[in-house]
Amino acid sequence: MAEFVTLEVDAGIGTIRLDRPPMNALNRQVQRELVAAAREADERDDVAAVIVYGGEKLFAAGADIKEMDGMTAGEMDRLALGLQRSIGVVSEIAKPTVAAVTGYALGGGLEVALSADRRIAGDNAKLGVPEIQLGIIPGGGGTQRLARLVGPAKAKQMVFTGRHVGAEDALAMGLVDEVVAPDDVYEAARRWAGQFVGGAGRALAAAKAAIDEGLDTDLDSGLRIEARLFAALFTTEDQKIGMQSFVENGPGKAEFTGR
Repeated sequence: MAEFVTLEVDAGIGTIRLDRPPMNALNRQVQRELVAAAREADERDDVAAVIVYGGEKLFAAGADIKEMDGMTAGEMDRLALGLQRSIGVVSEIAKPTVAAVTGYALGGGLEVALSADRRIAGDNAKLGVPEIQLGIIPGGGGTQRLARLVGPAKAKQMVFTGRHVGAEDALAMGLVDEVVAPDDVYEAARRWAGQFVGGAGRALAAAKAAIDEGLDTDLDSGLRIEARLFAALFTTEDQKIGMQSFVENGPGKAEFTGR
């Protein structure tokens, strides 16, 4: 049974909860449990969308530095790709995902949030990648996902300086998508996730794959990815239900099965 990371499902919404007081430091056990929770959320038919939440006070303040201290380059070389995969595992969930961020989201914590499709932050949030202050760089996907999200110049400023970004600045630069009062962060995330409950799950997965895979390649290759995924949806029940409902009843009235 997981000690620090749990998956709770309610009304079609899965919540991956980080709970390792006092700072939700992402040690290797937390990373393993995060991978297990993400995979379970991805596989469960009763989960339409996923929230990643660190609690009312903070999201996660980074990796467990005590665990890394003293490691050799050879040891870290063997662990680095696994670290990246674990921290970014939320990106592999083929469903809409949202990070609900209160307080600190630093280092590996921010990298977990970056792996979600959307980020909703409390107005008390502080986000950053302070690894440069330890003589290293972000190693859980931060240099890549951050640059793709906010652009290379803003990403370099954050990575080079290690400075924390407040919620409003994060909103202005596109690092987060919505800012609310800290007490409202989780409910705002539930409202966003709730719109996908009862939706066309296979089409949502295809849309996510088309965008994410397309961003990693050139336009022509991305268009071919889109065409392949588009055509494959014509094998699904939801495509038949959606189009028949549109013809008979007009738009927005289909009742999808997720198959």
